[in-house]
Amino acid sequence: MTVEITDNPDRQRYEAHVDGRLAGFTEYDRHDEYTVFPHTEVGGDFRGMGVAGALVRAAADELRASGGRAYPLCPYVKSWFDKHPEYQDVVYTP
Repeated sequence: MTVEITDNPDRQRYEAHVDGRLAGFTEYDRHDEYTVFPHTEVGGDFRGMGVAGALVRAAADELRASGGRAYPLCPYVKSWFDKHPEYQDVVYTP
């Protein structure tokens, strides 16, 4: 299974597609100092397949490359960052 992650700025979310089907998304709200991640959702057929993790990793990689910071309000996104200390430089702490 290949998960393709794309940024959909019109809908303010990163989307995951598997075999051309929308498998999940993580919403964001960009601010000057950080990007808030309020919600992540994965469709039932794709749960437990690493889709949510792929979404958050792609978003974190993009933020890191641009010098951005993530403000994880979504419980899944917060948990992902807690489990990946190598990404702590990306996390915004108010």
